[in-house]
Amino acid sequence: MPDARIDELTIADEPATWTALGFAVEGAVCRVGSVGLRLAGRDARGSAVSGLAGWTLSGVTSDRLDGLPTRCLGDAAREPGGEASPHPNGVTALDHVVAIAPALDRTVAVLQAAGLDLRRMREEPTPAGAQRQAFFRLGEVILEVVQAPDDALARSGGPDGPAFFWGLAFKTADLDATVAVIGAEHCSSPRPAVQPGRRIATLRRSAGLALPVALMTD
Repeated sequence: MPDARIDELTIADEPATWTALGFAVEGAVCRVGSVGLRLAGRDARGSAVSGLAGWTLSGVTSDRLDGLPTRCLGDAAREPGGEASPHPNGVTALDHVVAIAPALDRTVAVLQAAGLDLRRMREEPTPAGAQRQAFFRLGEVILEVVQAPDDALARSGGPDGPAFFWGLAFKTADLDATVAVIGAEHCSSPRPAVQPGRRIATLRRSAGLALPVALMTD
């Protein structure tokens, strides 16, 4: 099997919402680096926890990924194409996708069995309160799977529930310039990220997106 990679993410937003934030959108697709973001409208959300309603993967052996809505794209069906150009807001690539797992070890085992490349486990608390994380490499993108914090786990019915998508983080060559294009009304000021030497800003609810989105330096 070829290496697993993300070909497309389905997002329950209208294309106009992303265009207004400085992303280049053609039809209903916004290409960021090598990944297509299919902006399928708010009805696409269905029962998904966040507006990231699903993904299409190449190089995996199963679409049953512990609750993460998945479509498998056979290697022969891959569409050729290179990297997308930087967006008007300065975004250059998708850095990582975040998923939440009520039972992290179970989810990790399922993802590994399907062919995803586990790079490392992080066994220490994050600023958001998660105790453990797993990181998978899918092409140019990292999948960050976070153990659901205890309080969230109690609210969602315990460890037997499925994993679910949460949000996205994008790379930008000049974070300050990207924040300026989007505007302080819709984006926080840059601050140090958890990763040493990197900075991060987050889009506010006023941006109108159906999922949490962060912007990061390379």
